[in-house]
Amino acid sequence: MRWLNALWLEWKIALAFLFDNRLQTLLIMVGIGVGSAVIVFITALIGGLQANVIERTLGTQAHLKIEMPDEVNRVLPAPDGTVALVLHSPRAQRLRSLSNWQALRDLLDGQPGVLAVSPLATGPAIARRGQARASIALMGIDPERYQRIVPVARDLVAGRFVIEGDQVALGTELARELGLSVGDKLRLDGGEGRERVVRVAGIFELGVRELDARYVYLDLRQAQILLDLPGGVTQIDLTVDDIFSADRVAERLARLTGMQAESWMATNGQLLNALRSQSMTTEMIRVFVGLSVAFGIASVLAVSVVQRTREIGILRAMGSPRGQVMRVFLLQGGLLGLAGSAIGALVGWALIQVFNLFGPRLFTAEVAPGLVLSAMAVATLAGVLSAVAPARRAARYDPAVAIRYV
Repeated sequence: MRWLNALWLEWKIALAFLFDNRLQTLLIMVGIGVGSAVIVFITALIGGLQANVIERTLGTQAHLKIEMPDEVNRVLPAPDGTVALVLHSPRAQRLRSLSNWQALRDLLDGQPGVLAVSPLATGPAIARRGQARASIALMGIDPERYQRIVPVARDLVAGRFVIEGDQVALGTELARELGLSVGDKLRLDGGEGRERVVRVAGIFELGVRELDARYVYLDLRQAQILLDLPGGVTQIDLTVDDIFSADRVAERLARLTGMQAESWMATNGQLLNALRSQSMTTEMIRVFVGLSVAFGIASVLAVSVVQRTREIGILRAMGSPRGQVMRVFLLQGGLLGLAGSAIGALVGWALIQVFNLFGPRLFTAEVAPGLVLSAMAVATLAGVLSAVAPARRAARYDPAVAIRYV
């Protein structure tokens, strides 16, 4: 009970010191609020931008894919044991089916960190309609599984995403080039006399010109026939729960399966560098804003110690221990940080809502609850830490000397 009374007394003294100089307290709270608002606003804005970039880029591709290892030339030793140095060109790669891909698919389904798995038979072909022709990429898929990798149905601009039998879906650029609309027929030529006449069931726009001009989604069995892959698939696409761990997952799956695993981080180096640069910029802003808040609180409390020298001497003369005097100033720092950051977090949230309502419709930013709480925690901690030096100075005052100050 005694310690509760002491704690209540410390709170009363800390609040009295803060309210006694309202203008000074208000100014430092405004400074902390501005810093916290900047942290919340910039962090949410860059987070929304990153999410938008990732969605636009990785929303049209798998996070990683499993393929057969590349074929390489092998130099056989001569019968007499001598070694022959042979100059040769790299071996041309051909379409090959993954060995025992059904078992491999089932194995990948149960791997930690893997969200979706979809087998894919893909390869080049020619699309013909009348005298017009175009080079395309056949995408033989299992629609239910593939939709969890790339939600193509979300990007339809005409028709339906129905991939079965002779029905296919293709991109807007390819449809424009060949003069196709929903319901039209198209001839697909996989080479060596392997041809199929299909019907356009849907037209999509993924937002990537190259994909919209080349991709033709069709039934897996039809693609296997056209690509001369009876019962086979060329790759297995996967998505993972943490896109920035795709490299580690790819390395683990390559060791597990003995296949070649390639992640988006290996094929999108420039995008990865841009995302890392954005994250680094956000962290630097948070650090420098946090330092400015801490120095602001420290300077105000240092002045407060000088202003309150007489009161501190009276407290010490009345028997207040050094620890209690120190805790009074630590409480002031913590209260300034907490109150200022709460106001700033509210202002930052309001600015994000204004941006979403009235700003450019490029992307939407969201303020996560954890962001607000972390900003308040950082500001409160900065307030307490910045109050340590002034609090120690106040606690060291000699009561007899301090009371003489007017």
